[in-house]
Amino acid sequence: MPVAVAGDRYAPHLHDPGRAPAWTTARCKGITRIPFSKERKTSMRYQTVNPFTERLVKTFPEQTDEQLQSIIDQAQDTFSNDWSKRSPTDRKKVLKNVGKLVRERREELAQCITLEMGKLITESRGEVDLSADILEYYADNADAFLAPEKLKVSGGEAIVENAPLGVLFCIEPWNFPYYQLARVAGPNLMIGNTLIAKHAPNVPQCALAFEKLFIDGGAPKGTYTNVFLSNEQAAVVIADPRIRGVALTGSEHAGSAVAAEAGKALKKSTMELGGTDAYIVLDDADMDKAVKWGVVGRMNNAGQACCAAKRFILEEPIADEFVNRFKAALAKFIPGDPADPKTTLAPLCTEGALTKVESQIDSALKGGATVLLGGKRVDRQGYFLEPTILSNVRPENPVFHQEFFAPVAMIFRVKNDDEAIKLANDSPYGLGGSIITNDVERGKRMARQIDTGMVFVNQACWTAPDLPFGGVKNSGYGRELSDLGIGEFVNKKLIRVV
Repeated sequence: MPVAVAGDRYAPHLHDPGRAPAWTTARCKGITRIPFSKERKTSMRYQTVNPFTERLVKTFPEQTDEQLQSIIDQAQDTFSNDWSKRSPTDRKKVLKNVGKLVRERREELAQCITLEMGKLITESRGEVDLSADILEYYADNADAFLAPEKLKVSGGEAIVENAPLGVLFCIEPWNFPYYQLARVAGPNLMIGNTLIAKHAPNVPQCALAFEKLFIDGGAPKGTYTNVFLSNEQAAVVIADPRIRGVALTGSEHAGSAVAAEAGKALKKSTMELGGTDAYIVLDDADMDKAVKWGVVGRMNNAGQACCAAKRFILEEPIADEFVNRFKAALAKFIPGDPADPKTTLAPLCTEGALTKVESQIDSALKGGATVLLGGKRVDRQGYFLEPTILSNVRPENPVFHQEFFAPVAMIFRVKNDDEAIKLANDSPYGLGGSIITNDVERGKRMARQIDTGMVFVNQACWTAPDLPFGGVKNSGYGRELSDLGIGEFVNKKLIRVV
């Protein structure tokens, strides 16, 4: 992933433009660290700016240091004296209530996403549905996932039980404002942990709406708490001894900084840090399927997805046909009000995001790339970029290893399967990838050789409650969703009877 700037998927909530996060230290309960001055404190500017109208809608103040300490106190007290002591059945009831509220408030929640980050309203509704699915999935399956495991021992008895860790701190991005929160909240609340969540500053109303679901769903105060914090305050939270784990979805720089802070404080952490996913089309592929999933994989969420199809690796015999049909399909996208179901091209989330990708495209062209389609800002109101296809991006091009978090596809041609695998692995990232082929066994053989956390055969990379999500290399570590996602922040406690 490139160095993030303001408006990039990760930058608004993790660091300032053009530099790595300035994680400073401060004093918090239980440990002594160097206090930061008010002059050094960096405002995160929590505010709603409509990406379609470009107008400021509302601003929200950050919590004070005193309020933050009170929030951590409450989360710890709720964990110790209430939530962790409840039966799984009681916790399930609360999560079921929350899932029901998500479905009842579907339209309200979806409109909030579209207002704050510009997602197409149909996609926003789909995200709300997926978030409810995740909460209900863990409510229904946590008992089985967390069942004690009896070990075979030579004498006596040995059991491994799953116990909660405590208060967790979550730092999440704006591109899927509810889904990102649900996939952390669902498993960890069912375990018995409590959560403090720092959402992206450009989706504050979504953050508050998600918190309200738990309040209205019957969760005790402190079970799930949203916070509006500065970077310095976030560092204080990570260092606090009452925080027992840190989950982040963000940039490589943010991940490195947060993981370092968590490591210094001996905290378990998980990191999902984006990627440059390969979309491989083999010479025997069904071209209708290849184009269909290629369009979905690149254009979903206006291209602002970590596991989106970004590098299109095409075997020579089918390359021309795929490019021609892919280009024709992308040219049909219509920019407009994302709240209008007729609109097919949504704006990018912020002006900074648009400026960033314009700079990347300019850098690519100076490095010798060719624009096959688009490449410019749409001449109209809103933060729109034309669907863009780049070719002739060679290894020496500055963007060759960069992530385009926008509707920009890079086209590469290869002669055979080995070249396709080599190119797919030529990335510092390893989140997901896709292979389109009529020979499923061929696809599976290639998938085993691609160094990523996920590979989909005959579909663009996707997500579902029962599929583990996560990557390797600079795409991070740990898994969310499925039974793997509920095992990240637990105490695997051995009880041995002799």
